[in-house]
Amino acid sequence: MYMKAKMYNYKGWVDIIDSQKLKTDVENMLLKSKFNILNFCEYTFAPYGYTAVWILAESHCAIHTFPEENKTYIELTSCVKNKYEKFKDLIAEYRL
Repeated sequence: MYMKAKMYNYKGWVDIIDSQKLKTDVENMLLKSKFNILNFCEYTFAPYGYTAVWILAESHCAIHTFPEENKTYIELTSCVKNKYEKFKDLIAEYRL
């Protein structure tokens, strides 16, 4: 069977490493984009660092901080173009 699934992927770096701000802002962006969050998992590394993953009905979103570089990597993969595009638009609005 051949499948013609279309996947949309955003990946980029932001200059914020505050884990609470990242968690709150990314989750709000996902909800405003109308993604359906199925599950969430996070981990704080010792002595520092943070990673989080949102499992979505439409795929997934992940963030990983690099405190030594003062950067965070964000990646969103979605099979729904309009939700993906809304999320991308919100990145500028949230100043991420």
